[in-house]
Amino acid sequence: MDWLEVIKQVSILIGIWVAIYGIDAWRREHIGKRQLELAEDTLALFYEASDAVKYMRNPISHSHETDNIEQGDQETEAEFQARKNASVVFHRYNQYQELFNKIHASRYRFMSQIGKSESAAFYDLRNIVNEIVISARILIRLWAREHFSDAERWEKHRAQIVKHEAIFWEGLEEGDPINPKIDKVISDIEKTCKSIIAGKGSMHGFLNMKLGKRS
Repeated sequence: MDWLEVIKQVSILIGIWVAIYGIDAWRREHIGKRQLELAEDTLALFYEASDAVKYMRNPISHSHETDNIEQGDQETEAEFQARKNASVVFHRYNQYQELFNKIHASRYRFMSQIGKSESAAFYDLRNIVNEIVISARILIRLWAREHFSDAERWEKHRAQIVKHEAIFWEGLEEGDPINPKIDKVISDIEKTCKSIIAGKGSMHGFLNMKLGKRS
């Protein structure tokens, strides 16, 4: 047996294995870095969105937020004031619409790189924002109504106003319906993103990445 030939063949095989392993390790490291950057960016965006939601619901409004609202020809004074008051939320939402759109659009990248099951916070945030905007639209109609046939109808009407005003404005009700939801969204996205950020920065995460385990 030609041992030199055997050693040569073994060396070639080892060289091929090392090359493949090195390429695979580089690929996993590259993926890990992309996941880390995505987790950091996503977490920062959600923190900003949380502040945006609080700003949208701030009960203190300013005249410049409604200066451009004009009364329509067929609009009563009550209808005009209702639409004007509700437009504060629309004005504030428009200031952050680009942020909300950016977060919602990035969910596909998040799903592909981190996981579909970990992306629920994106939909929950969008539902919260929609809930606030929808309540504002409903309040336009509710605030404008002035006449009721009986006390029972008035009480039902008033209950609807209280319900949607609690969504529209922060702090009107002791059991705020929005704050616990936004807190859960932040908690959920923190749990996912911080585990990635902490894992990629530790030796345990580095070894897992090299051994081919999913982060």
